[in-house]
Amino acid sequence: MTHGRANILLLAAGAIWGLGFVAQSSAMSSIGPFMFVAVRFLIAALTVLPLAHREARNAPGKLERSDYFGYVFIGLLLFAGAAFQQIGIMTTSVTNSGFLTGLYVVMVPFLAVVLFWQWPHPVVWPCAMTALAGIYLLSGGKLEGLAIGDWLTVACAAFWALQIIFINRIAIRSGRPIMLALVQFIVCGVLGLIIALATERIELFAMLAAAPEILFAGIFSSGIAFTLQAVGQRFTTAPQAAIMLSSEALFAAVFGALILGERISFQGAIGCALIFVAMIAVELVPALRSRADVRP
Repeated sequence: MTHGRANILLLAAGAIWGLGFVAQSSAMSSIGPFMFVAVRFLIAALTVLPLAHREARNAPGKLERSDYFGYVFIGLLLFAGAAFQQIGIMTTSVTNSGFLTGLYVVMVPFLAVVLFWQWPHPVVWPCAMTALAGIYLLSGGKLEGLAIGDWLTVACAAFWALQIIFINRIAIRSGRPIMLALVQFIVCGVLGLIIALATERIELFAMLAAAPEILFAGIFSSGIAFTLQAVGQRFTTAPQAAIMLSSEALFAAVFGALILGERISFQGAIGCALIFVAMIAVELVPALRSRADVRP
């Protein structure tokens, strides 16, 4: 797969996440955050199970025990990020949640340097800041007083930044992105179910009331989008993947305008433009630079 096609997959993941943000938020009026996480990722596991089986049949070799340990570790990172976001969204505004989740755009290149001394292409830094500024403007250009939910969302962004970094390292090494997606979904689903049964009140009617949101989040936002992320990141760098995935905020605004009739302000339109410029620059600048270097 080419670098460009990988980035298209990451853009598709961002589009699905942008469409599913409303469903994720509205489901909290019916069920608890850990039960939502549990059911969402168990449905996701069932969604990708046939694909993982097909991938295993066609794979040239078998996975090592260390590969499965890596997959479980990524699942723990994904679960922490999903849980912190789901709890945080109950006690913060959608504006704050959308902006603070987008902090992973800047955290990914920073943590990659701190943890692995892995320096990204120089264009990543200005592109990351440009995308973050775009998310800020798109979210309204202001933050209300930071509450506990805001800090939980910052923690969510940190864990998702780590998940993006380790997917990039482990998926390239093992070459089994769909199995990676399946294992991380199972880890999230099982952990969420254990905590939900211990801490939350489970009601069948509440589950049925949130069924449309749960199904969308499970099949599309989790099963399909996270699998696209795992596949796409095999052929691009973690910082570039973070910028592509930040299109989630742009698509959320677009779908809100198309489906819900919401209006995008002039400030929000500038934010959309900044995110778009960042995505285009992080794709084109390295390609143009490498083409210039090979000319005689």
